[in-house]
Amino acid sequence: MQVARLHGPKDIRIADEPAPPPPGPGEVTLKIKTVGLCGSDLHMYEAGQIGYTSISKPAILGHEFIGEVAAIGDDALDGVHQPLRLGQRVAVEPHVPCWRCELCEHGHPNLCPNHYFYGLFPADGALRERMNVSARNCFPIPDAISDEAGPLLETLGIAIHAIDLSKIRVASTVAVIGAGPVGLLITRLAALAGASQVFAFDKLDWRVQKAREWGATHAYDVGDCDPVDVVRELTGGRGVDVAIEAAWSDHTVRQAAEMARYGGRLALVGIASDDKLTLQHSVARRKGLTIIMSRRMKHTYPRAINLASSGKVKLEELVSHRYELSQTAQAYASNAAYEPGINKVILRVGR
Repeated sequence: MQVARLHGPKDIRIADEPAPPPPGPGEVTLKIKTVGLCGSDLHMYEAGQIGYTSISKPAILGHEFIGEVAAIGDDALDGVHQPLRLGQRVAVEPHVPCWRCELCEHGHPNLCPNHYFYGLFPADGALRERMNVSARNCFPIPDAISDEAGPLLETLGIAIHAIDLSKIRVASTVAVIGAGPVGLLITRLAALAGASQVFAFDKLDWRVQKAREWGATHAYDVGDCDPVDVVRELTGGRGVDVAIEAAWSDHTVRQAAEMARYGGRLALVGIASDDKLTLQHSVARRKGLTIIMSRRMKHTYPRAINLASSGKVKLEELVSHRYELSQTAQAYASNAAYEPGINKVILRVGR
């Protein structure tokens, strides 16, 4: 089968490798259909690491994906405890917890210290034609969700979790820094949750325009304004109830804290390339901010599937670029360079 492996920073190579063995108990073999390219993948692509995780041998990226069930192991029940069937299309939650530790038993599998994650070294991801996955991490998707939209269910899950943590209330005010796919989905969900004002900021003008289309009442290019001044002016100096950083996690964290009102909430979703968090202590302390660190997602796939299949969140509208598996290196280079108009890159692995 064809596989795309990252051998080092900006070094992706296509190779032929053996197909996976038959699935074991609780597993299924998937024929991979489509894979999304995520911002966290770009960290690994550009530096060979993300946070304190680095690759020490060639690795397969790709954690946003859907596939078709090609083989079924014993006792293979899906994420809602139903038997899987051959030929079903499924979206896959890439985070595989142990289900037995204190965090898992308390309902926080996203914080499991014993997990592995498809597409994060040393666990290989979905940029290959076939792979074995945990059946419990599979969620069947209806025909209303296309192959191109399917991988974005993972992205939508990240946004749902961030909204859950932010505790946005009807008629509250929200600021979102970063209008990439996650930030755009957070913007859309904040509007659906009933926020009266949603401020969105990004440094790419086409993403600013998309934020307006997706529910932002105010959207700005950070190259044309001071985002903190904009929020202060349009809220009469009060600030927003919830400020969400979903961008570059550098000076944007400080800006988000300055946007939040006294007693407000600051949710941090973006991943810093230097693995550092910088926050002005006096601002956060004097305001008495509640600071939330968003870690992946939990229990979101059924809701994400419902939102996407109902049309309330039109995932396909985020897809801007499409490549074949053989073009993986080109796809990553294009996304890393943020070529004009790029929002979400989808890699088509199987048809």
